[in-house]
Amino acid sequence: MKLITNWLIQSGFEDKMAAICADIITAFCILVLAGLIYIGVGRFVMKGIIRLARQTRTDWDDVLLREKFFQRASHLAPALVIYFMAPLVFGGHEPVMAVVQCAARIYMLITGLMMADSLLNAVVAISRSRNLPYKASVRGIAQAFKIVLYIVIGIVILSMIAGKSPAFFISGMGAMMAVLILVFRDSILGFVAGIQISANEMVNIGDWIEMPKYGADGEVIDISLTTVKVRNWDQTVITIPTYAMISDSFKNWRGMTESGGRRIKRALYIDMTSIKFCTEEMLNRFSRFQHITGYIDAKKEELARYNAEHHVDDSEIVNGRRLTNVGTFRAYITAYLRNNPKIHQNMTLMVRQLAPTDHGLPVEIYAFSNDQAWVNYEGIQADIFDHILAVIPQFELRIFQNPTGEDFKKLQSK
Repeated sequence: MKLITNWLIQSGFEDKMAAICADIITAFCILVLAGLIYIGVGRFVMKGIIRLARQTRTDWDDVLLREKFFQRASHLAPALVIYFMAPLVFGGHEPVMAVVQCAARIYMLITGLMMADSLLNAVVAISRSRNLPYKASVRGIAQAFKIVLYIVIGIVILSMIAGKSPAFFISGMGAMMAVLILVFRDSILGFVAGIQISANEMVNIGDWIEMPKYGADGEVIDISLTTVKVRNWDQTVITIPTYAMISDSFKNWRGMTESGGRRIKRALYIDMTSIKFCTEEMLNRFSRFQHITGYIDAKKEELARYNAEHHVDDSEIVNGRRLTNVGTFRAYITAYLRNNPKIHQNMTLMVRQLAPTDHGLPVEIYAFSNDQAWVNYEGIQADIFDHILAVIPQFELRIFQNPTGEDFKKLQSK
């Protein structure tokens, strides 16, 4: 400073003007130095960090790079240069030096806030890339921390500008709490809901949920502080308030995914006028069906022994115990499913009759496929019922079906 001032005086400047010009020149030099340091950090230090991050096996440094944590940290260098060198320039001008240092501190606080924002985004990204039990509420908690940080840094900056203690602004916020609660109602409810969702493991990203009230039937793709996003199977996206996940009911299909099977539950309606006792000729024909050969032989022996022990009169078909075509049909379906490699054999498997209706006798298949993928599951289910519908006439049974136009044509032709 003295050298520059003396040089300006020797060049013909007055003492006061020489001092002012020296301050301006020195300030300009500091700004140039801060810019050069920022460029140097950006070009050389950042390139080294990027090269090092790509060579490491961990993924957290890659995530920090993607979230621009190190790029934002590089802004601290010029701010520190200006802050510590301001006394050299404005040592004799205390008000100006205070303003410059205050501006540098504010800039560093904002930079630190942006770094914290990047760090929280990185935590959310890492939690999603790993199978963490609490990942459902990580983003919501991160957003809550961001709101708190913004408020705290905002109060600190206001106190620095106004020259007041942060306690002055905090005490004044007491009267505004009711307004803040109204403004941040959804955020507060979402934060509490996020903690409950995480603690009870109610829903995670990737879960298939159904929530008819909101028209949701699909996969959870995002859980934030205020909303849960669900991509429906028709590719539409539904947003649900986070607190609704604990205040309303919804169905989570995660249990099905973890079980290893997907339920098949569908009924066929048998025309009850086609149900009858099996004749000897029918039993001989059924015994040639590979899946129930053993069943027919065992049943014939069992029924013959029972009828003999109870002295049943064979002259009437209603006496004693006899096989029916619908009962044999149920046994055939059960055996067919037991021998189907695409049916989960360690989960519930049964073929049952439901209460008769005006559409006939419902025979329900209740089983689980071992492939949970939607397209594959539907293919397995269709193959099973294709076979069952084709084989029903072999048991002299008929499927109930309302009359069609073709039926009326046949009646007219007769």
